Amino acid sequence: MAKSILKLQLPTDPRWVNIAEMNIEEILVDHAYCEQKAATSAISLIVKYPDKTKLVEEMTTLVAEEWSHFERVLEELKKRGYALGRNRADDYVVQLSQHIRKGGLRERQLMDHLLVNALVEARSCERFKLLWKNIQDEGLQKFYYELMVSEAAHYVGFVKLAKEYMPKEVVDARLQELLEIEANIIANLEPRPDRMH
Repeated sequence: MAKSILKLQLPTDPRWVNIAEMNIEEILVDHAYCEQKAATSAISLIVKYPDKTKLVEEMTTLVAEEWSHFERVLEELKKRGYALGRNRADDYVVQLSQHIRKGGLRERQLMDHLLVNALVEARSCERFKLLWKNIQDEGLQKFYYELMVSEAAHYVGFVKLAKEYMPKEVVDARLQELLEIEANIIANLEPRPDRMH
């Protein structure tokens, strides 16, 4: 899946799954905040581009989905006797977001926002697939399988939406650039026991 649908250039370090499984409370807490931030990011796009009708419609649906994922992660925490815990910075998303270009065409900025969101969804999808295939907890296996499918659809949706506002060849070229940037970020991030990314 990583190469064919998501086009990610670099797979996750296999050590990440082992680290994640040994620190499932931290991973679930970070995952909850990732879902919350995804919903917030979609709301920000609506606020920034209220004139883009298709964007507003699709982001409204996405906000509801991401918030429902947040609630589901909270349920998984509660089942295991864990609390939500504190929010933590997502170095991966921070670094990737630095490549959203300022100035120029408003539609170009929108394209960059959409493609960065697409790549975050793609990486989350890839990580959920690893958890689904490798984690011992059967309840979490099913949970991460369902989220993997959902994140793949979100990735495709963001890329498709970018093509509503900029020419396909421009979007494809920029996506390729950002995929290379994303691979470089992943290559230089140390796998952490308390992060989804």
